[in-house]
Amino acid sequence: MRAGRGRKSTGDPGRRQAGPAPNPSLRTRRSVAAPLTTGLLAALVALGLLSAGIGAYGIPVGDVLGSLAHRLGVGGAPLDRVAESVLWNVRLPRVALALLAGASLGCAGALMQGVFGNPLAEPGVIGISSGAAVGAVASIAFGLSFLGNWTVTACAFVAGLVTVLLVYVLSRSGGRTEVVTLILTGIAVNAFAGALIGLFIFFADNAQISQITFWQLGSLAQATWPKVLAVLPCALLGLFAAPFYARKLDLLSLGERSARHLGVDVERLRVALVLVVALFTAAAVAVAGVITFVGLLVPHLLRMAAGPGHRFLVPGSALGGALVLVAADLAARTVAQPAELPLGVLTALLGSPFFFWLLRRARRRQGGWG
Repeated sequence: MRAGRGRKSTGDPGRRQAGPAPNPSLRTRRSVAAPLTTGLLAALVALGLLSAGIGAYGIPVGDVLGSLAHRLGVGGAPLDRVAESVLWNVRLPRVALALLAGASLGCAGALMQGVFGNPLAEPGVIGISSGAAVGAVASIAFGLSFLGNWTVTACAFVAGLVTVLLVYVLSRSGGRTEVVTLILTGIAVNAFAGALIGLFIFFADNAQISQITFWQLGSLAQATWPKVLAVLPCALLGLFAAPFYARKLDLLSLGERSARHLGVDVERLRVALVLVVALFTAAAVAVAGVITFVGLLVPHLLRMAAGPGHRFLVPGSALGGALVLVAADLAARTVAQPAELPLGVLTALLGSPFFFWLLRRARRRQGGWG
């Protein structure tokens, strides 16, 4: 009996010592979050200034800073009339819309992956962007203007909300969301949305067709300050609300049962975040058309760098999405000057290989799709 008690007493300390042993990899990833956030902010500011100055009519970065300081009343000096007009009527509205749309898409991707519990969820991949585009295109094709500048945004929001609810219902099986079901549902929704857009094109006139083409290809070429003001409330509301759900998303990543035991109302959380994602998607689609893969690529890169904690991942994805879209828009309008590449086409060309790599990586880890 003494030997038995001795074995028990020597076994317990061993288990106690092994339990709290820290994970060096996890600790290293957490320490990366703060400098990575600082780096993203610095890169976003620098790239925004460069994007405002680079183009067919070049404006030095020093002159951009001087004009900004002059408008803010903190010094600086105004530019000549042509440069001032190019900067404030063409470049800065475009940079502002790229910031808002990119932040919305990046943050929406992080929320979608947390809500569905898998790393392949993204508004564009599963059809939410296409659904929101149908709402925007329908408002153009039918000449709707019942809310003024807010009409397109409102129609995109309603269509995006209906789409995300449909995808959520169809992709759940046995109380959980499967990756394959999610992707197949997205394929079906994208195909149906494409058919509706084609139908609207068939009945539209030439002016409406040119506007509809904008939504299909994605672009920021028509950026104006009124459009910035029209979409700003949707983006800011979503960006303000999203970080408050970070802790609950961390708990949800432990599993639905564990999250419920820890006090999380899972269904209420998902419904709330579905609304936030629809708000983000409507904001992005209303100003930029269908732009895919930003919400898939950015959260993945940040998760690999700093770990899966949503306290960093949600705001970090907003910063990363804004950075990616500002860079993509700059490339779209400068790579093939004087022509301009469609922004949605450019992001799809870069994002598709990354998505294919993620699919193969997930399949190797899971040992198949079963």
